Amino acid sequence: MNSHQLAVFHEVMKTGSVSQAARNLHRTQPAISAAIKTLEEELGLPLFLREGRRLVPVPEAQYLMAEATEILSRMETAQQNLANMRDRVQGSIRIVAMPGPSTYLLPEFISRFVAGKPEVRVTLATRSSPQVRSLVAANSFDIGFCDMTRFRGDRKLYAAEELPSNCLCAVPAGHPLAQQEVITAPDLSGQPMGALQPDHTTYQATSQAFQAAGAEFNLRYDAQYFLPLFHFIAAGQACAVVDVLSAESYRRSHAGEARIRFLPFEPKIPFGYSILTPSERPLSQLAASFASAWREYVTEILAASAR
Repeated sequence: MNSHQLAVFHEVMKTGSVSQAARNLHRTQPAISAAIKTLEEELGLPLFLREGRRLVPVPEAQYLMAEATEILSRMETAQQNLANMRDRVQGSIRIVAMPGPSTYLLPEFISRFVAGKPEVRVTLATRSSPQVRSLVAANSFDIGFCDMTRFRGDRKLYAAEELPSNCLCAVPAGHPLAQQEVITAPDLSGQPMGALQPDHTTYQATSQAFQAAGAEFNLRYDAQYFLPLFHFIAAGQACAVVDVLSAESYRRSHAGEARIRFLPFEPKIPFGYSILTPSERPLSQLAASFASAWREYVTEILAASAR
């Protein structure tokens, strides 16, 4: 028994007529009669009593009609759902990202991506970059977004698309350095500084840049993530070398304010990003579309910051 036979049987039962079923299905009457006969032979029981040109359904046919209605309805629903998935307007996306982007930029982007797609469900989790890598490697999420720090542990379990960039220098808008085109390590010598905690590669690179220039690295605030440091910078209490997306998150979430300026920093302090996807499980059309659009969005921000 196949879907074609069920559809023919369903139409005959619904119309009560082979000729009408043939017209509705755009088939010939002999083709409809043959399909019903084949179905009866496969089931090993008659579904209709033949009274002249009339087909009178037997009780077993009434049972099959109920089952066929449910099966055909499920098939129609499945076809529609698959079409929606193909058109990327239905499905789910599970995203895990490091704190900076997941605080503002990602929610803003997700909101635009799902606009007009009420059947799309999104899970957004915030974890540290090492945790992001581990969760994507374990197939717990479709897409991960983290910093580009080299990490070998689970590398074969996920694919990483890397987006390199360099840090900016965040200074209070009223600071004398805010008028410069580029800020250097000697410019910041002795200035109160904010930075990530000492075990992070960005802290180490910044500290080494000061040391190489013979400048004093006067650390006043250290935090696990960049975003909390902006409170101290906006208050005029510190400067900091920060990543581009954290800077962009601050700009957009404080639109209309001019309390912090973000300027190029020399020497360059690398801080790139990675888009991670599981190696052993293909993405859905919806998730792949999201990853591609997010990559394009981030690339545009990074390119603008480099100009």
